[in-house]
Amino acid sequence: MHLNWTLGRLHELGPLDVYDLLALRSAVFVVEQTCVFQDPDGVDRQAHHLLGRDERGDLQAVLRIVDPGVKYAEPSIGRVISAPAVRRRGVGQELMAQGIVRCRGLWPGQGIRISAQARLERFYRAFGFRTVTEPYLEDDIPHVEMLLEPEHAS
Repeated sequence: MHLNWTLGRLHELGPLDVYDLLALRSAVFVVEQTCVFQDPDGVDRQAHHLLGRDERGDLQAVLRIVDPGVKYAEPSIGRVISAPAVRRRGVGQELMAQGIVRCRGLWPGQGIRISAQARLERFYRAFGFRTVTEPYLEDDIPHVEMLLEPEHAS
């Protein structure tokens, strides 16, 4: 599946982009995962948002790249979602690969930290992330922090 990628801060995105990304995040994190939490958490204002749209213009994938010093010392990637209709088609892998490239382009030479749902550790390990904390609960879902070393590290 070919996706067209857009990266921007909230104020750089159009109103429909912002609506679509919040709607997809709500559909997955709140409804599908039955987790009541405040998704627009203030961090969105200090992040770049990566949107992947299909040929019809439908939003199929989204993540946010958070500035260093907001959640962690390093830049971080979070709110990683592929739409239910496109799962198991490589969209999540493409989304994460694009996110890592964009994050490294914004902050070269820095590591990337994530708070990953524990059930997805294997997925993130495939990109080179390693688990750096014991499991903890975030919004009643087991998570772990994972770190991707800077590119120049061996």
